[in-house]
Amino acid sequence: MSITVKIPTQLRAATGGESTVEVTGATVGEALDAVFDAHADLRQRITQDGDLRRFVNVYVSGEDIRFQQGLDTAINEGDEVTILPAVAGG
Repeated sequence: MSITVKIPTQLRAATGGESTVEVTGATVGEALDAVFDAHADLRQRITQDGDLRRFVNVYVSGEDIRFQQGLDTAINEGDEVTILPAVAGG
């Protein structure tokens, strides 16, 4: 199943400038692993010890995964996964 992962501007250097990455996966964790397989530098920028860094928010079709099942949140074909790091100062 095809999932679109949206990459914010401040992380696009790690994806060669790509604003979206098309991957497959049944959960958010699987989709992010697929992104990391294609863009290894991104893993260290948004994860720590196998989990998301504290300042990184991830949404599936507009819903924060912290209020769902975290990285185990199920995703469906056509869903959009958005990575959104917190930005200091507003």
